[in-house]
Amino acid sequence: MKDCDVILFDLDGTLLDSLEDMYDAVNRTLRAMGRKERTRDEVRAFVGNGARRLLELALGTKEEEEVERALSLYLPDYEAHCRDKSVPYAGILDAMRTLRAAGKKLAVVSNKPDEGVQALAALYFGDLVDYAVGERAGIARKPAPDTVLAALDALGASAETAVYVGDSEVDVMTAKAAGTKLLAVSWGFRSKQQLIDAGAETIADSVGEMMEMLG
Repeated sequence: MKDCDVILFDLDGTLLDSLEDMYDAVNRTLRAMGRKERTRDEVRAFVGNGARRLLELALGTKEEEEVERALSLYLPDYEAHCRDKSVPYAGILDAMRTLRAAGKKLAVVSNKPDEGVQALAALYFGDLVDYAVGERAGIARKPAPDTVLAALDALGASAETAVYVGDSEVDVMTAKAAGTKLLAVSWGFRSKQQLIDAGAETIADSVGEMMEMLG
């Protein structure tokens, strides 16, 4: 992986510790709908497949009207509060600065709605990120390779020269689908065993280990 010149990062659970803001927004949505609130561990397990799937799991239903109502409440609520408690994981900003100084191109590729991805990437990472993309109309979300391929195209890079860094089963599948190398991290929303079970072969347990692997 040290020879890769493009590093593609998942956002939630990889770069950004954002669970508290998502947990709060989910439960405000559930309360507004008169539904049972969810625990942090439940919300942690639900995230990774975009806002719609998060709310389907939180609600316990795929019924279209209920999910659409939840989305209409959750999306503006989360957009208003997504910066309340979220912070980059310890050491992440220094790691990104080191990678940029070494000539690496960095991108954020997330299943979070694109508006939120752009706002959070700009706020927390600024010019450390060359490109950011989230879920939006016309581009399939992870684990489809589309968002990764869009990032590679924007950076003028190929999958063979890139590594995808993520913390979930979805990220493992995404890297495989896109043809990039994969570096899984165990400090996010899934346990190390869950990542192993999903097929991850290279796992960093700390930002320091990640940097040793990325060079």
